[in-house]
Amino acid sequence: MRRRRECLDCKSRFTTYERMEAPRLFVVKKDGRREQYNREKVLTGLQRACEKRPVSGAQMEEVVAGLERELFSRGENEVPTTMLGEKLMESLKRLDKVAYIRFASVYRSFDDIGSFQAELAELAK
Repeated sequence: MRRRRECLDCKSRFTTYERMEAPRLFVVKKDGRREQYNREKVLTGLQRACEKRPVSGAQMEEVVAGLERELFSRGENEVPTTMLGEKLMESLKRLDKVAYIRFASVYRSFDDIGSFQAELAELAK
């Protein structure tokens, strides 16, 4: 929820955001480590992929909100990072193809140009 407020002392206006506190969710990394889910980390990854692309901050927020809705509706305490990455790539594929390729290139760690071209060919279909 977004609220506009005003400081009673200096009379300046500012915006605050209220979010419902979600249950604790842990992310299981590829090496087996567990970290607490961090919304800002996910959003930062999306922002890097969408840098200089026609994708608004509101659209990125909606992608993260949709991901969180799906994660918390599952009712599980732990989710693998592979599932998070795949869900984000699905959303990016619909939102912006270039941002999708950027995200996929980091997420999937393409080893050579052939694997990168294969992903491009799949996207072109």
